[in-house]
Amino acid sequence: MVDAEFGHPRLAAVYDALDPDRSDLLPYLDLVAALGARRVLDVGCGTGTFALLLAARGLDVVGVDPAAASLAVARAKPGAERVRWVEGDARALRLDDRDVATMTANVAQAVDDPQDWAATLRALHAALVPGGVLVLETRDPAARAWEEWTREATLRTADVAGAGPVTTWTEVTAVEGPLVSFRSTWRFAADGAVLTSDSTLRFRTRDEVAEDLGRAGFTVVDVRDAPDRPGRELVVVARRDAGPVDAGAVRP
Repeated sequence: MVDAEFGHPRLAAVYDALDPDRSDLLPYLDLVAALGARRVLDVGCGTGTFALLLAARGLDVVGVDPAAASLAVARAKPGAERVRWVEGDARALRLDDRDVATMTANVAQAVDDPQDWAATLRALHAALVPGGVLVLETRDPAARAWEEWTREATLRTADVAGAGPVTTWTEVTAVEGPLVSFRSTWRFAADGAVLTSDSTLRFRTRDEVAEDLGRAGFTVVDVRDAPDRPGRELVVVARRDAGPVDAGAVRP
């Protein structure tokens, strides 16, 4: 299932305008460059911001996302012809030549089902060349970020070209172990429409991520703070092993 935030055409159309500062992606551009990658897979590419930044640097980029509405926004952007866009999740890919795969923002956490997560990691292992690198970002559960997801803390309004003023906010609806569910709301002043999107993220510890990656045939080579959110977000860098993958093990 695709969250309405990404799958509803009206919400996908205002996504970038409501989150215009994507300076959080710059360290990933530098990391991809430092790894010497030429062929990159952007998993959960959404409206294509990161994939297009990579392509602008002359890289061979594939962007995959299950939300058709978000991909429609991506395909309409300048330079979109430089990227190969794939509708689906990582399991829809038929690739084996990527030097680097990335999962920025909340993409890794949005895969909340353990079996889907294991299958996703195995698919990324298959998409990478031996020695290729997976870079993913995940919130450190110790920071308890969800405690700040209140209407008062997240309320914001932007005047969006073609849509007029849009007000949005987020509220947590449930916390069950590692799973945090929340509802985001958008109010469009132009016609009074109110749309909502329900989402669930899975918070994994550093050790859990490393163990999951190990079962999927990766070795963690670095774990660092996200530069713009130190102490809150972990950036995990893992290298694809050449050995066999444990296809049966799934963390409950």
